[in-house]
Amino acid sequence: MIFHLRTYEPGDFETLYEIDQACYAPAIAYSRRDMREYLRFPGAECVVAETGAQVVGFCITARDAADGHIITLDVLEACRRQGVGSLLLAEAERRLAAGGVRKVSLETATDNTAAIAFWQKHGYRTSGVLKHYYPNGLDAWAMSKTIGMSSKPAKKGEAS
Repeated sequence: MIFHLRTYEPGDFETLYEIDQACYAPAIAYSRRDMREYLRFPGAECVVAETGAQVVGFCITARDAADGHIITLDVLEACRRQGVGSLLLAEAERRLAAGGVRKVSLETATDNTAAIAFWQKHGYRTSGVLKHYYPNGLDAWAMSKTIGMSSKPAKKGEAS
């Protein structure tokens, strides 16, 4: 499959909300209100992945000076393990670095082994545990990575 990346447009909102609902358990998935707030954060940006006319994933980030944060990275299950998440992350990091960010942080559930492996594969390291982080009481790993202006843009085209 060929995936293309682009910047979020307001007409994407409902699709992104539905993808988030499909990716996460109800206690962890964002409400429409929360997702709207994240997209409106100062320094927020959202990269969307699509194949054909179908949106298959997205990554929402926010930045404040040299600090960036990955709010969420969601990929539809049918498109996972095809490089979409890696493409989204590379582009999000490139945009954050271009905006002056040097350190990116995120949180991920301590029981989400696939996500933990994904983040570690991309250079993120745990810096601590956040007890009862999620509404259902589940703990989260705080993870971070140092980035710089040398972050390379994501390649458009075929993902492996």
